[in-house]
Amino acid sequence: MVEEKFDFTAKTKKNLLIFIGVGLLLAVLGIILAATGGHDHQGAEEGAHHAFHWSKRVFANIWINNVFFTGLALIGVLFFAIQYAAQAGWSSGIKRIPLAYGAWIPFAGLIMFASYWVVGHDIFHWTHHSLYDTSSPEYDSIIDGKKGFFFWPLSDHPSLPVFFLARMIIFFGVWYWLFVKLKKMAFSEDLEGGTNHWYKLRSISAIFIVFFAVSSSISAWDWVMSIDTHWFSTMFGWYVFASWWVSGLALTALIVVLLKDQGLLSVVNSNHIHDLGKFVFAFSIFWTYIWFSQFLLIYYANIPEESVYFVERWKNDHYAPLFFLNLILNFFLPFLILMTRDAKRHARIIKVVTPIVLVGHWLDFYLMIVPGTLKENGGFGFLELGLMFVYAGAFIYVVLNQLSKAPLFAKNHPMLEESLHHHI
Repeated sequence: MVEEKFDFTAKTKKNLLIFIGVGLLLAVLGIILAATGGHDHQGAEEGAHHAFHWSKRVFANIWINNVFFTGLALIGVLFFAIQYAAQAGWSSGIKRIPLAYGAWIPFAGLIMFASYWVVGHDIFHWTHHSLYDTSSPEYDSIIDGKKGFFFWPLSDHPSLPVFFLARMIIFFGVWYWLFVKLKKMAFSEDLEGGTNHWYKLRSISAIFIVFFAVSSSISAWDWVMSIDTHWFSTMFGWYVFASWWVSGLALTALIVVLLKDQGLLSVVNSNHIHDLGKFVFAFSIFWTYIWFSQFLLIYYANIPEESVYFVERWKNDHYAPLFFLNLILNFFLPFLILMTRDAKRHARIIKVVTPIVLVGHWLDFYLMIVPGTLKENGGFGFLELGLMFVYAGAFIYVVLNQLSKAPLFAKNHPMLEESLHHHI
């Protein structure tokens, strides 16, 4: 078996840096338009709310990208771990692609922790101290009842959200530690052969899966659901996971077909692409199932404390078009395009569908975060596109750099032979 390596060429690096530069220019243009009252698709009622400052829109977009790209990094490692825990053989030739996403975890952790100190007060309503002061007219008994979740052990004097920040640090620390363990052991497995490392990888993978199951749900509550502090959904952890998961699958399928176009991944055939296409198809339906289940339960119960979440998004003239576009991009288009067997096996169709899914689920996080943060002052224009390009360019740069450090597949993987003969 010939060893294959991805060459992260100077041209590719230059193109990514240009892409990031374009993103920065678009973001600056969006900021200028927002700051000067230009037309960058601002909320229609912004002029009536003089307290609103354009910086809050920047902060909201930083947080959207923090959460979305952190999720992509984690899902890559999760996909890798699931393959070992499930003793899957078909994926032996592609596992190192999603594993490379984990290289973004330390960057994501540093960016998220640092940006919290800048954007946190504007993103999270629960950080306002007056909400916990019983003598203040802004006192909120509901939020006050939740202060232990954010401020413990300083719950009696809410100031620094110790518990919130501790969870963030612990989660990123453990995620990165387990990623490094999995990566080192996977490379050792290829060098030494045999099954000893394979069994160890199964054990560590199981630990990662269990830890991810708990930490990803709590992260969803912390980083997204707490933005709408009065509102909660017992399905929200699943909902965020579903959006992250299908995005990670779409990115993996896209990178696989693009590497095939470069003459790499000789171990991958149309059956592997078919499987990846089936994953994207199936989990687009799964995401829709979770979305509809959450929506339906809230809709027919019609409890004001719950329904306000969808009223802000469905009945608002600014967010309503995006609310329905979200369903089109994340369900109807993937479902209809990938419905046939042949569609899932063709690289051209995969290259069309997967970017739609990625953009669609970025929009999903936009709808989770912006309405609760900016209310009627949200916007979608150059600023949103620019910051998305900056984060996407940086993420892909880190991933490709990681991918170039080792062979694309492990030639001594004990199940590689099964993958070579994979047929559906």
